[in-house]
Amino acid sequence: MRRQRKAKIVATLGPASTDIAVIRQLFDAGADVFRLNFSHGTHEDHRARYDAVRQVEAETGRPIAILADLQGPKLRIGTFAAGKVAVSAGDTFVLDSDPTPGDAKRVYLPHPELFKAANAGQSLLIDDGKVRLNIESVASGSITTRVANNGTLSDRKGVNVPDAVIPIPALTEKDRKDLAFALELGADWIALSFVQRPSDILEARELIGTRAGVLSKIEKPAALQQLEEIVRVSDAVMVARGDLGVELPPERVPGVQKRILRICRQLGKPIVIATQMLESMIDSPVPTRAEASDVASAIYDGADAVMLSAESANGRHPVAAVSIMNRIITEVENDPLYRNMIDAQHEAPLSTRQDAICAALREVTQIIGAKATVTYTSSGATALRAARERPCAPIVSITPNLEIARRLAITWGVHSTVSPDVQSVDEMVEAAARAALVEGYAAPGDQITIAAGMPFGQGGTTNLLRVAEVGTEVAGLDIGKVPAAEAV
Repeated sequence: MRRQRKAKIVATLGPASTDIAVIRQLFDAGADVFRLNFSHGTHEDHRARYDAVRQVEAETGRPIAILADLQGPKLRIGTFAAGKVAVSAGDTFVLDSDPTPGDAKRVYLPHPELFKAANAGQSLLIDDGKVRLNIESVASGSITTRVANNGTLSDRKGVNVPDAVIPIPALTEKDRKDLAFALELGADWIALSFVQRPSDILEARELIGTRAGVLSKIEKPAALQQLEEIVRVSDAVMVARGDLGVELPPERVPGVQKRILRICRQLGKPIVIATQMLESMIDSPVPTRAEASDVASAIYDGADAVMLSAESANGRHPVAAVSIMNRIITEVENDPLYRNMIDAQHEAPLSTRQDAICAALREVTQIIGAKATVTYTSSGATALRAARERPCAPIVSITPNLEIARRLAITWGVHSTVSPDVQSVDEMVEAAARAALVEGYAAPGDQITIAAGMPFGQGGTTNLLRVAEVGTEVAGLDIGKVPAAEAV
């Protein structure tokens, strides 16, 4: 199935989208990547959804990426004797190390690291910011606060600390078990929640190795202090606007989103914009005009992908949500202003051989009016660098590795295919022309541009740029007889 758009759609699977028939409908509607949210559900639930996605992949012949999203070190308060309590502005409220159920004056905080990191003058946000507590003093095993607004506290609600870097491990014990399970399944991407510093990613990468790409979720203000370093050591980035919007004033979130986008574009790292994209569609069959504008704005800004969370996981209209998001993206990309904005945002290439080749690829593609840009890649690096350039023509990525083809499904403009390895430039040119034709991006007589690395099969060696014409010998190919590995 040929996608007509360049930006990708990530759809979260959940109770509303477990059935294989629904997953197939989500794919047909436009989903390119499926997210397994390990904050909810059992391993058995995730295995069933993973298997269903792989079945859809086999039926459609299209590489599909699966993103395993780890819960991360979410801070939570303890329980209350009455289940919940009302608090009023001006009340004194204490968070302490006493595990007994709380009341209107205190509650258990099972995070000793927070007692060490908290200081007077900082704020604690409970239940996604519904209750703000201003810290007045910190003692051994207790934090005394002043309630800033009327509200209700209830069992095990989340705690956000926007003003401090909390010395907690990037991976909890639950995360480590979930990570091992996700890698065993064969997840293509691992999303790390609540990343605060580059070392968080490096710690996870020691466990992941090269088995999956590492996607860092930016949802803590602390991460913004080392943003460029975090992006450099990540394979991809997500702007997770849920918790980020809790810990930052709402007026700052749009600017922060654009800043993260700009750095990711500069460094050529795929970026996903997530949370509350079409939230009203959890219940409504249509989004609000503001939500449609929000999705469109992310696409105009050059995001690689936009993500649906509860809309597709447990909403009433999961397929409609993907379909509408697909329509919004398509409409934006058909707008002449979109191309103007993408070109205006274009970053100068980095001083590397890969970027030099891919920058030339972009220019040559535009000058000769090539119908497709073909990248031959074993590691995915050539396709990623080509995508950084945001060429006018679609990027048809050829790789001998199905795992790499799946991983590239999250990247702007990349149409992933799998083909047997090649041994010569002539074989590569033939494979490129065949892929462009079979996938419907070029016709006989059309010109294509090709980027690859030699020697073939070695990652990160992009050093070759070729212009080719789709010939009649390729045009005569019986597409119905193309081996499955080539036609994927």
